[in-house]
Amino acid sequence: MTRQSWDEYFSNIASITALRSTCLRKQVGCVIVKNKTIIATGYNGSLPGEPHCIDVGCYMKDNHCVRTMHSETNAINQAAKNGTSLFGAVIYCTLEPCWGCFKNIISAGIHKIYFKESYGSENQMRTSYLKRNNIIYEKI
Repeated sequence: MTRQSWDEYFSNIASITALRSTCLRKQVGCVIVKNKTIIATGYNGSLPGEPHCIDVGCYMKDNHCVRTMHSETNAINQAAKNGTSLFGAVIYCTLEPCWGCFKNIISAGIHKIYFKESYGSENQMRTSYLKRNNIIYEKI
């Protein structure tokens, strides 16, 4: 038996978290970790008290479902509600963060971003930012 690495372990937890997603188009999950301890999880879903895609369908705009909040935003918000600092934390995502989530992740103080699935397109602003700053951004 081979023991999972920490990266595999937290990445797999992000995949399990994605199963809570309520969006019909894509189930996305993430986990935020500090000192090898989970401090927040998130999945894409509707605002509290609002109907979910699985109940009323997706609300599409420009080929994206805008009914749901992204998993990364939900995890960051969960940490904020609990009064937990994310400075120096690591985030594991099932899907590469969009530009908006990337900005939130960086602003929250997270310095390592790992993801399983890539969009496959480059974001010039993100690439430029990563070159100038000491942020780990890696597909695993």
